[in-house]
Amino acid sequence: MTTARISTDQDTADRIARASAGDAPAYVYDLPALDAHATAVRRALPGIELYYAVKANPDPELLRVLEPHVNGFEVSSGGEHAHVSALSPDKPLALGGPGKTDAELLLPAHRLHVESPNELRRLLATGRDADVLLRVSPDLPVEGAALTMSGPFGMDDDGVRACLPLFDDRVRLRGRHYHLASGLNADQLLKLAETLLSTDPGEVNLGGGMAVDYQDPAARFDWPAYGTGLARLRTPGQTIRVEPGRSLTAYCGYYVTKVVDVKRVRGEAYAIVLGGTHHLRTPVTKGHDQPFTVLPTGAGPGVTDEPVTVVGQLCTPKDVFARAVTTSIRVGDTVVFAMSGAYAWNISHHDFLMHPKPTFHYLSR
Repeated sequence: MTTARISTDQDTADRIARASAGDAPAYVYDLPALDAHATAVRRALPGIELYYAVKANPDPELLRVLEPHVNGFEVSSGGEHAHVSALSPDKPLALGGPGKTDAELLLPAHRLHVESPNELRRLLATGRDADVLLRVSPDLPVEGAALTMSGPFGMDDDGVRACLPLFDDRVRLRGRHYHLASGLNADQLLKLAETLLSTDPGEVNLGGGMAVDYQDPAARFDWPAYGTGLARLRTPGQTIRVEPGRSLTAYCGYYVTKVVDVKRVRGEAYAIVLGGTHHLRTPVTKGHDQPFTVLPTGAGPGVTDEPVTVVGQLCTPKDVFARAVTTSIRVGDTVVFAMSGAYAWNISHHDFLMHPKPTFHYLSR
């Protein structure tokens, strides 16, 4: 049995629910909160280049808030490239991702992250000019990671050695790109950085991977410690770049919905809400309970102070937001899922069962 970790107080949850204008399901993004968080992150990284990994959430309003705080954006497809270029035409772009097409290799980018010797040969064959970082996947132990990036991502030492003789005055090697794992705290990332930064005195992109704790949303990544540590490790003339995604936008997003049924099956209580993980895939992807707050707006049947599993409308037993969370909940209540600002709507299987899509709303100053 678990007790709900409420990351949003009732007053804030009510303000978020009102912002959805009564729509359910709906996403609500708190833009002032995002601006304040991005300001604090930028301040904690003096002398470090900060790029936002657009894959975490490409919502145009979020990108507009982030633009003045970041040095550039990291994109991983032609679609993301076109999307961000239209919104922020003057911001530098880093183009990464495995399996780039020939058309993507021709896209203009401040830095192009090459994933393999074959990709580099194809880039050279285009005849274009490009500044390149080699994406490297070194054989380093990564303890405590929520997700490790291996296999098709980047290349090993043999791949790097195959690439080095291929560079010329048109396609120039500027350094290395690393993204080894996700869900690491500042001390863990700094331990990796100490090794990685020693391999290249020029330009090093350390990627993202900053931990986001869905069970304790108040326990945020220690950006000041990370910035101080990177400044200590940086050598004269070395460029260090980081690419956070989830850890920038997760906290500003909320998924608001309504309870349509509460029932018992073999003694266990279930609350069924409008929508589902085809709108908010995060809890299924990461295997956690999505933190939520219940607003007592309903008058239908329900349960009081007992374990409840909150599920959506999909015809699959995997459509689960949170399991056996102790709470009170009734038909007609409003449920506000916090921590929904990253890898949520944009990675979800929207069209499964063809339910209505959520609406989008924004809190502003």
